This record gives sequence, structure tokens and C-alpha cells, in this order.
Amino acid sequence: MSVTLLFAIVLALAFAGYLLGRANASGLKAAGNNLHSIPPYHGYFVALWCGLPAFLLVLIWLAAQNTVVDRLLLAGLPSHLTEGATPARISLMLGEIKNVAAGRIFGTPDQITIDAAARYRSLQNMASLAMVVCTLAAAVAGIAFARSRLSPDFRARNRVDGILRWLLIICSILAVLTTLGIILSLVIESLAFFSHVQVSEFLFGLSWSPQTPIRADQVASTGAFGAVPVFWGTIFISVIAMLVALPVGLFSAIYLVEYADKRVRSVVKPLLEILAGIPTIVYGFFAVLTVAPFIRDFGTSLGLSVASNSALAAGGVMGIMIIPFISSFSDDAITAVPQSMRDGAYALGATKAETIRQVLLPAALPGIVGGVLLAVSRAIGETMIVVMAAGLTATLTVNPLEGVTTVTVQIVTLLIGDTEFDSPKTLAAFGLGLVLFISTLVLNILALQVVKRYRERYE
Repeated sequence: MSVTLLFAIVLALAFAGYLLGRANASGLKAAGNNLHSIPPYHGYFVALWCGLPAFLLVLIWLAAQNTVVDRLLLAGLPSHLTEGATPARISLMLGEIKNVAAGRIFGTPDQITIDAAARYRSLQNMASLAMVVCTLAAAVAGIAFARSRLSPDFRARNRVDGILRWLLIICSILAVLTTLGIILSLVIESLAFFSHVQVSEFLFGLSWSPQTPIRADQVASTGAFGAVPVFWGTIFISVIAMLVALPVGLFSAIYLVEYADKRVRSVVKPLLEILAGIPTIVYGFFAVLTVAPFIRDFGTSLGLSVASNSALAAGGVMGIMIIPFISSFSDDAITAVPQSMRDGAYALGATKAETIRQVLLPAALPGIVGGVLLAVSRAIGETMIVVMAAGLTATLTVNPLEGVTTVTVQIVTLLIGDTEFDSPKTLAAFGLGLVLFISTLVLNILALQVVKRYRERYE
């Protein structure tokens, strides 16, 4: 049985528990008892006790199942294969056994591997069956326990509110722990990188060529980790994208709110927001197959030297992609400005253009700044478009017709291929990620200060 089907069964049992608890409370009320809580809360209590333990059990089981099965599988292998074997060798053996069990057979496996694959399938089937049985038993036991607690004086509403409060607290803690985990992983790996490369060289160096030998028999350069060209490429492409997205997004929002009639708005606004739902790989194909050749051919016709992958192509397509972020936020912010402010401006003799420029835009600035911030963050973190259209060469240039690279592109290229995880070349990706994280954090802080300042002025 698949996990999805198991979850569906648990949801059905929880719904049945809700109906049972509600019907029980309704019966108590019909018998003339005064209930502390209305019947739906009795149903919610039973449903929560049915669903939550079962879902928690499934999550814990899935997290532990592979480890337990792997250990049982290793215990059944001949001792000469596992004694003294390195973790990499053990991982290779397990991978080969699992491939054979899944039918992905390359070559002719030996009889030990075939027997181990059959044992692996058996262990997996037993574990899955046990998970289903235990989960359903936990759900039924939860219903029985909750049903036994129901009575006219039972404070079902208080218990349900308490359970939901703890769920919210747990979700908040998980969100905080996830953020801390991301920060710690970046910081720890970045410190390992900076133990090989000086911080000053990384932040202020002008040469980026992180090619180091990864084996003793390889010949390679000692590596250059000056990341200024990478940072500049990220900023350069983001600026080009914002030069495209900011005026188009803001002006389209102003038009849709203040000038367009309802029929035009009902058609144009959804079409504009469709741009946000297009996969970035599609934008990447559009950039590399349509925009980049057009820019190159047009530049060549003017006698200009244009690279096949250019910052202008990547930034322009990225600007198209982030138009909906600015447009949607600006639209909502301008719409939220009270009509009384417009009426007051018109009463003083202001024209529509003056009202928009001097009243609506300043009042809507917090929402507009939020949209711009989201767009900038989206542009800085974009990967597929710049991988396909901007190039991989770290070039320190202000010519938009040349190719540049970005932080996200370098992170991708550094973490793929035959590379040791503790080499400076690989660890450089975490240094870049840490700088990207800090930069985004600073942008958020600055935006919050701007929003706070103008919100105090206009509210």
C-alpha cells in the first residue's frame, strides 16, 4: 500500500471519528443534557486524536524504516563482505542490491547480490505491512480513547483549542529550527572554506577560477577565489532585470487600477499574472533560443560585438519573469489606498496624474517596496535563466553585450561533477551562498526601514 493511500485512509477514519463524536454529543444533547461545548467540537476532538497520532507514527516510521532495513540487510550478508568495509564500500554494496531489487540490473550480478535483493524486497514488504497495521491500529485506538472521554461536562472546545495551539507552536519551532539549520550549515561549511582561502581574497579578489586538483595524479591550477566578478555579475543582471520589470510592472499596475475599465482589467490582470506561473526552464529556453540570437544578430547588424550568451539577454528575460511580482503587489497597494484620499486631491484641483504621483504612490509605497523587494530577491536567486543565457565565465565588465556569471550559477557548477566535498572548490559554493544569504537579509532590513518610515507618515 502506498503512503498516499494510507494517508487517505487515515483521513477517512478521522472524518468518521468526527461524525462519531458529533453524533455522540448530539445524542447527549437530545437526552436533555447540558453540553459544555457544542457537538462539532466533540467531533473535532475525536478526529484530532485519530489523525494526529497516526500521521506522526507514519512520519517517524518513514524516517527510520530505511535505516532499520539497511542494518538488517547488512546483518544478513556474509561477514567477509562487511567486516572492515569502509562506509563508501558499504554504500556501494547497498546501492547495487537496491538496484537489483528494483530491476535495474547492469551486467550479471553474483548470487549473493541476487539473494540479498530478494531479502531486501521481503524486508521492505514486511516493513510496509507493519506500518499500515500499526498506523491503522493507532488511528482506531485514538478514536476509542477520544470516544471514552466524551461526556456532557467534557470541555471539548478547550481541548481542541489547546491541541491546535500546540500544533501552531510546534510549526513555529520547526520553522525557526529550519532557518537555524540553514544558517548553521552555511556558516560551518563557509568557515571550512575560509580556512583554505583568506576572507579578503574571497571578498575583494578580482580573479575567479576555482579549479584545484582533486586527485594526486591531476594537474590543475592552484585556484583563484576572488569572487568580485561573480558578485558583480549577479548585481549586473539583477539591475538589468529591474530596469525592465520595475517600470513595466509599476505602470501596468497604475493603468489597471486607475485607467482601465473592469472588462479590460478582468482580462489583462490574469494574463499578466500567468507570467509568474511559467517554469523558469521555459524562460531559459526562450532566452537562449530566441532572445540571445536576436540580440546577437541585431548587434552584429550594427557592427557591435555581441557574445552568444550575454547579460542583456539573461537580464531582459529575467525582467519579464518578475514583472508579475511588482505588478501584483503594486496593484494591491494602490487599490488599498482609501478613496477619500483621491477625492481630497481632486477637490483641491489636482489632476489624475498629479493625484497618482503625489498622493497614491507615496501612500502605496510600503506595498510597492514589498513587491520590489520580492522581485529583487527572485532575480538574485534565479538560476536556470542565467545558466542557459548568461554564461559561465566570471567577467568583470559593464558591457551588457558580454557574458557574465552569477552566484547561483557558480554554486550549481561547483557542486556537480567528480569533486571531493571537502575541497576548496566545493566549499566555495557555501561561501557564495553565505554572502548571498547576508545580502538578501540586508535588503530585507532596508526595505523594512523604508516601509516603516512611510507607513508612519501616511497612516
